[in-house]
Amino acid sequence: MNTTARKGPSFVPAISVIAGAQLMVVLDISIVNIALPSIRDDLGFAQGDLQWVLNAYTLTFGGLLLLGGRASDILGRRSMFIAGICAFTLVSLLGGFAAGPGWLIAARAAQGVAGAVIAPTALALISTTFEQGKQRNAAFGVYGAVSGSGAVIGLLLGGALTDSLGWRWVLWVNVPIGIAIAIGAYYLLPRTAGNPGRFDIPGAFAVTGGLTLLVYGLVRAPEHGWSDVWTVTSFAAAAALLVLFVVLEARGSQPLMPLRIFADRDRAGAYAVAVLVGASLISTLFFLAQFVQEVMGYSPLRNGVAFLPNALCVLAFSGLAARLVTRIGAMPLMATGAASMGCGLWWLSGIDLDTEYASGLLPGLLLFGSGLGLLFVPMAMTAVAAVAERDSGLAAGLLNTSQQVGGSVGLASLSTVAADATKDELPPGRPEPGQVARAVTEGWSTALSVSVGFVAVALIITLLLIRAKPQTFQAAGGARPREEAEAGG
Repeated sequence: MNTTARKGPSFVPAISVIAGAQLMVVLDISIVNIALPSIRDDLGFAQGDLQWVLNAYTLTFGGLLLLGGRASDILGRRSMFIAGICAFTLVSLLGGFAAGPGWLIAARAAQGVAGAVIAPTALALISTTFEQGKQRNAAFGVYGAVSGSGAVIGLLLGGALTDSLGWRWVLWVNVPIGIAIAIGAYYLLPRTAGNPGRFDIPGAFAVTGGLTLLVYGLVRAPEHGWSDVWTVTSFAAAAALLVLFVVLEARGSQPLMPLRIFADRDRAGAYAVAVLVGASLISTLFFLAQFVQEVMGYSPLRNGVAFLPNALCVLAFSGLAARLVTRIGAMPLMATGAASMGCGLWWLSGIDLDTEYASGLLPGLLLFGSGLGLLFVPMAMTAVAAVAERDSGLAAGLLNTSQQVGGSVGLASLSTVAADATKDELPPGRPEPGQVARAVTEGWSTALSVSVGFVAVALIITLLLIRAKPQTFQAAGGARPREEAEAGG
């Protein structure tokens, strides 16, 4: 395979293309958050259905990431990267013309399909474009900063666009960006030939269908009850499809997710942490964006600016983590990051109707962002370290899948927690607007408290499983890759 590394002055334009694509994909998970009230009023969404504007994207994204990573391994990474960018650009354009809820949700689902091709391919391209050692670590630092801060940047950009041009521009903004990235990828990224293989279509359908039904059941339960026949049916069908997926992967000759990839303890631990971090990150931004706009009364633009310190912390600490990981290894950075995120979430869970930005939100946002920056880069590097070249797209796809599956299931489950807590807080009869606001805020606060538990479990997994040493992330000449070292003793 032609995987010639890019050197010297090519680093900046090449990483700009890859990071730009990753930013566009991650940004679209959150950019609609601040536009949700405007979308609800314009298209006539029911309040309970609004989260499907997010879940339609994250479910197809997360459910098809493994297939997207496999496609890049078989068909060639640059070709699939450009195809994904073009498709993402087109459906973003069409989604901006949505005339009703169904149209918008369908467009968001199609965006997720295209994003499932882009994201794993972008991460795999880092391994095949940049030399191992300082150059590749720097590229991972940029990638981690973009991935970790993209959701917050989405809030800022979404607020600016919604305030100035209207909510439709949160989709249309992808059009000029996508065109520029596709052209840049064609001229700046190396062509890579594909590997022999075939697609595991049954496995892709099983995992995507199972996750969709699981989230549907979690969304339906608060309104219709946990014993509702359709809620129970959804959970049962989800369980059956996910078990079928595992069976297919264990028995298939060319599975979508070869179970051997979990044999490495560090990699398996990184994937587990990614699930929990995804659940925490997406849910936290979903609840806080609504709190700042609906309760604190911020405009969409001011709402986005409120999260800017969080993004700056992610950027700064991602760069620091990329430099330190070759000196102290992954575990100290990931553990410190998870602890900081947990402290930030604990602080943010104290929101109420009297919360002020400087004293009530800012400290928590700074702690959460700093921790995310420290954790994300070594987590991503550990997930793809020392993997066989033929599996680099798969490893990257599984990392992204872990985050997005965690985000979808986490948002659905915490929305259920928030809804139940809100019901318990509402007085009987016809509550006054102030009582409703207090009850809804209590629901969000309870959900954020549960999110602290997600990060606590991530910290425990990090301490128990992550053992990747500094040599794992250094240049090949300075140390053997982990798999070779273990084989040779």
